[in-house]
Amino acid sequence: MQQQQKEIIDAYWRGFLQQTGRPADLRYCDCYHFDNSEKWASKLLQLVLAGQKRATSSSAHFFTAHQLPLPEVGDCSVITDWAGTPRCIVETTAVTILPFRDITFDICRREGEDDDLESWRQGHIRFFTEDGRAEGYTFSWDMPVVFEDFKVVYQ
Repeated sequence: MQQQQKEIIDAYWRGFLQQTGRPADLRYCDCYHFDNSEKWASKLLQLVLAGQKRATSSSAHFFTAHQLPLPEVGDCSVITDWAGTPRCIVETTAVTILPFRDITFDICRREGEDDDLESWRQGHIRFFTEDGRAEGYTFSWDMPVVFEDFKVVYQ
């Protein structure tokens, strides 16, 4: 992250803390945009801002490879657009870890992206295959998926 971008994100975070009365020493756990393409990052961000997308999923291998802690209930993250401009802050409300094959439509519909399980699977097989190439893992039906429910707490 470039210094100027970090300063913008930190100022956005401080505004969130001040306007919501949260402790000044509270830190965000993550700062990210969705997906690995500008088109999808923008589309998914719009779904979040509209209240339709209330969850996201990641490969557990991503957290392991980057030595990152798994999300926990109460964690707050800054969501940016593709360019890195902060657009909202979300708070984790639930975390579920399941093999890809065990994710049901009742679970994945909270991501707000698909009308049925098959389209969710197709899109996420694409994503996890591409992400795996970049991050050093291979998609499989048995790979653990970290499914994170969230609510927008600031925008």
